[in-house]
Amino acid sequence: MPLQKFIRTPTLLNLYNYTLTKSFTAGTMCKELKTRVLHLLPQNCHAALAQSGDKQQDGNHILNSTVKALKDGQVVAVPTDTIYGLACLAQNSDAIKTVYDIKGRNGDKPLAICVGEIEDIYKYCKVCVKNELLQDLLPGPVTLVLERTKTLNPDLNPFTRLVGVRIPDHVFMRSLCQKCEEPLALTSANVSTQTSTVAVHEFQDLWPRLAVVVDGGPIGDQSRLGSTVVDLSVPGRYRVIRPGCAFASTIDILERKYGLLEDSANQ
Repeated sequence: MPLQKFIRTPTLLNLYNYTLTKSFTAGTMCKELKTRVLHLLPQNCHAALAQSGDKQQDGNHILNSTVKALKDGQVVAVPTDTIYGLACLAQNSDAIKTVYDIKGRNGDKPLAICVGEIEDIYKYCKVCVKNELLQDLLPGPVTLVLERTKTLNPDLNPFTRLVGVRIPDHVFMRSLCQKCEEPLALTSANVSTQTSTVAVHEFQDLWPRLAVVVDGGPIGDQSRLGSTVVDLSVPGRYRVIRPGCAFASTIDILERKYGLLEDSANQ
């Protein structure tokens, strides 16, 4: 059925719901999923909002609603500092399977994890670089690939000992991770092989499969490149997996400030 039009109110934050009926493939039952679309104040207005305290309750409601959906094993769509993403709890194996199903993603392609603080990285990853290096790159549009620890769900990327970890430079995403108190599995909000998305309407076809869609407005730079992905699992070396949107600045930090060498043997 057609989507309900946005509810326009004079407030800075809008919250509205609609119900979509999703018909699944033959052999499965039709299921009605109530998708909550939560309109979040754009990130560049967060500072002014925090100072004034205006509509803070609405912001907390959006955060709490998203956390509840994640804790219930659902998949949500969220804004980040680069593109829109699909997220679920990384420690929930069933939710991870749902993400792959929604995206039509090959099972041998890994998902990254997202955490709220640098100290959280040490719980789920074996870090072989200086803490100062992490602080120079994070939070920001960079995904660091490190060796995983046994604490991380073995059903997440079971085919590799490595995992990519992110701390987006985004107030809502960091708060979401902190409130969940565990990592989120994070991937781009689009069907596999399709273009990354920088506005919620661009992945509207996925909404019926999602419990919550957090609309944070258009992503700032509109580059669609996603984060720069760099492997730091080998001491003293780095390997670029995806150039992404922060390539030049990331390489400058790794080479000039910390003297890391490019691991050309694994290119």
